[in-house]
Amino acid sequence: MQLETLAAAIPIRQVIGTLDRPVESIAYDSRRMQRNGMFVALRGEKNDGHEFISQAIEKGASVIVTEREEKTPRATCLVVENTRAALADLSATFYGYPARRLKLAAVTGTNGKTTTTFLIKHICEKAGLRCGLIGTVRYEIGERILPAIRTTPESLDLQELLAQIANVGCRAAAMEVSSHALAQDRTRGLEWDIAVFTNLTQDHLDFHGTMESYFDSKAKLFVQLGRQEKKPKPVAIVNIDDRYGEQMLNKIDKRVAVVTCGMSARADFRASNYRVEFSGTSYQLDAGGKSYLVRVPLIGRFNVANSVAALAAANALGISMRDAVLSLSKSPQVPGRLEIVPARRQFQVFVDYAHTPDALQNVLKTLRELEPSRLIVVFGCGGNRDRQKRPLMGEIVDRNADYAIITSDNPRKEDPDAIICEIEKGVRSNRYEKMIDRTEAIGRAISLAQPRDIVLIAGKGHENYQEFADHTVPFDDIQVARRAIEDHPMEF
Repeated sequence: MQLETLAAAIPIRQVIGTLDRPVESIAYDSRRMQRNGMFVALRGEKNDGHEFISQAIEKGASVIVTEREEKTPRATCLVVENTRAALADLSATFYGYPARRLKLAAVTGTNGKTTTTFLIKHICEKAGLRCGLIGTVRYEIGERILPAIRTTPESLDLQELLAQIANVGCRAAAMEVSSHALAQDRTRGLEWDIAVFTNLTQDHLDFHGTMESYFDSKAKLFVQLGRQEKKPKPVAIVNIDDRYGEQMLNKIDKRVAVVTCGMSARADFRASNYRVEFSGTSYQLDAGGKSYLVRVPLIGRFNVANSVAALAAANALGISMRDAVLSLSKSPQVPGRLEIVPARRQFQVFVDYAHTPDALQNVLKTLRELEPSRLIVVFGCGGNRDRQKRPLMGEIVDRNADYAIITSDNPRKEDPDAIICEIEKGVRSNRYEKMIDRTEAIGRAISLAQPRDIVLIAGKGHENYQEFADHTVPFDDIQVARRAIEDHPMEF
């Protein structure tokens, strides 16, 4: 693509050099720079891309996009106000605006994003609408499955993924949209057919600072809906059981169709009479003047909320409610979301990603509904993240579990023992022990399990690694739990 074409897509303060150049690739990481490529210098939390401009030119960059003047005879310099916004617009242009070829469903919120997007994709596929997936667990491009680098990729990577999804014949894509992505303009320029709000609870305050700022980042998705030009009739689906859901309704332009969901009598898609069993959850759904018996092989009240949102989204995409409800009964297990660890034992072991106070409380309440003899919990908190939630999570486990083992999550650059001490501040009972080594903690919990007990291993879910200060090691809660179960004596 010619630089002149790309340059026309962004507001430019100054051009230094010629616009008569071919651009064969775009990069924001100088290590990935290619010959005749464009390097966009981003200011990150840890590094400033402007410091790597010379390396990018050495690697072959012929165009530099920057927020400050850079004079070099070897590359054209485009000076812009905001390189993040520029990267998003340049990427969309470079890849031919792939989102316009897809029915695009966005899901945002603190909890439930992954499950809701998995369910939307499943319903779409069963209805014959090929659907890609972008989210926390993985990226799905037709038959290809890629490990997820982050929940919502950087704008350049996101546009490339959407182009690949469209190019393999998918006609839709379901994607998780994180608050970080919205705050950093990663989804800038995308227009949505559907936007779903699940809930908002305490998380990411290390990044956002306050709940108000966190909410405002989420709200950007819904404010944008009313400004769309290529897709002028989007649908906003909002969980009104959540107090922030009510606030979100006030952010949505009157030109946007709004569908509410939840257990409230005011919800357009209303769930009631739910029943939880080990094999799944069933409930009555009232929508559009009709009632449906819904069964989903996922456990918990929160999965009622997730599945109702997915049904509302599928309906807005043109899939019949009857077909959507029927397909939901055969939906797959979502990795690391109350995932049961196979065990020929008289106790049950679950792994869940719950790493926020609200998510942890919801999971514990759900497992309580299964009426175990005892509920044993292994959990910790990540390092270099929101410290305010640590004693809250300790308090929640102390209140809802019979016994707990506090251990390491991803300590990153913090002292694991210091993190555990902060969690301990919320614990009032003596029904717990501390064990820094996560493998030992999981083994200890399973060794304590007796018939009709439930063991919950919380915090990491689908993650297959553990982060320390200077290294990352392979670590999979499910695999560790399986080995511990094998070592546990059989009951007779």
